Amino acid sequence: MEVPVTVPAAGREWHLVSRPRGWPVPEDFALREVPVRRPADGEVLIRNLHLSVDPYMRGRMNDVKSYVAPFALDEPMDGAAVGEVVESAAAGFSPGDHVLHSFGWREYATAEAARVTPVSAELAPLTAYLSVLGMTGLTAYAGLVDVAELREGDVVFVSGAAGAVGGQAGQIARLKGASRVIGSAGSDEKVRLLTEEYGFDAAFNYRAGPVGEQLAAAAPDGIDVYFDNVGGDHLEAALDAFNVHGRAVICGMISQYNATEPPAAPRNLMLTVGKRLRLQGMLVRDHQELQPRFVEEVSAWIRSGELTYRETVAEGIENTVDAFLGMLRGLNTGKMIVSLTG
Repeated sequence: MEVPVTVPAAGREWHLVSRPRGWPVPEDFALREVPVRRPADGEVLIRNLHLSVDPYMRGRMNDVKSYVAPFALDEPMDGAAVGEVVESAAAGFSPGDHVLHSFGWREYATAEAARVTPVSAELAPLTAYLSVLGMTGLTAYAGLVDVAELREGDVVFVSGAAGAVGGQAGQIARLKGASRVIGSAGSDEKVRLLTEEYGFDAAFNYRAGPVGEQLAAAAPDGIDVYFDNVGGDHLEAALDAFNVHGRAVICGMISQYNATEPPAAPRNLMLTVGKRLRLQGMLVRDHQELQPRFVEEVSAWIRSGELTYRETVAEGIENTVDAFLGMLRGLNTGKMIVSLTG
């Protein structure tokens, strides 16, 4: 006998109330209680279990034209989330089903069934659909396979390599035949994670000395692929270290997301001419056709123990903003996730 689920009259959701200049502060956000809307025909009501906070969300706080619309002021923010269907008015969905969707930053979401994707807690932990099997994982995979056109024997450098994308990118490069994988991270503890758990051949703490000098020491014969999550001095160092016909995947530049002045680096872009370099930006949404192949390969690597991953989990919707700000400052190891299950 199915036990009916009690649907609350209200739930909490985060709103952006002012647009940050430079680093966001808690006062830019407000946690508000709003009525929970019952599903209309073709919709489902979801109780969110886990929320994703990601670097790209910082750009959406600016009222500028970009590849994704900015967050509206005094409206609910959104982002990837995994939840449980508590009420369904849509064919194919029943209470208790787990789904992936884009209505995060809130406790309850009412959504069209066409905008949610069923996921299985038996195949993988639910948080994995926000990390290793989610957008960040596909970003790492597509960046190397499609954008960088990774070749066996390549020397690969990954910046921000202890983050959700970087850690997976380095491991995929190793599993796909790179001859040497080098990573940068923001602490000695994270450097040890890269070499001792993720299998990087070398890693360095970018806070411990000039990035260019440390990269040159780690890659004396140069690099062929650079997976850029940081920008700035890391990109400048990679340009110096590139071999002829090197390829850079410009995935993100977190060093500049909160900057109020133009970046000081890179100052050596002229090297792209003589070395015939290719620097290509990427958005994961352009590579969705890789999703089935990505899930098949990565799931197999996880089952075999060849690929590992970390998650940093904050508990409670009230801690979502703190988790987001901590992620921007590099306080996470692996994917930063907010769990609402406690």
